[in-house]
Amino acid sequence: MRRADRAIDLNEAREILNIAPYGVLSLVSSDNTPYGIPLNFALEGDGIYFHSAKEGRKINLLAENQEASFCAVGNAEVLPEQFATNYESAIATGTVEELVAGEKRLGLLILLKKYSPEYINAGLEYTEKFLDKTRVFRMNVASITGKARQ
Repeated sequence: MRRADRAIDLNEAREILNIAPYGVLSLVSSDNTPYGIPLNFALEGDGIYFHSAKEGRKINLLAENQEASFCAVGNAEVLPEQFATNYESAIATGTVEELVAGEKRLGLLILLKKYSPEYINAGLEYTEKFLDKTRVFRMNVASITGKARQ
């Protein structure tokens, strides 16, 4: 990290991943074409969980290369008079794997707990209806770094 003075500790970086409403999953194709996908996600333990449609560019890229980077931004405030921005961000790296059967349901439950904690039962019924139309993935986190300007 170039600006070591802005580094935050692992717990602070994990908290950003816990509260950020969305993040960007970055993948690279076999011909080195980068692709970033904004998505909903949830951090649980050493995994970042997300869901997907059955097919698409993200699915194709993950079939080629499971290595990924994930970035989330917490609070951000533009300071126009200072030509600066206060921010906090976290970046995780790791490998992505598809979840099946019970792990797939667990991944969806983890997402429900983050985005719809008051509606878990209704959410479980909803996700069950679309289980065969949804793919669920976990990025197995190898590292997390974070930085902030506050």
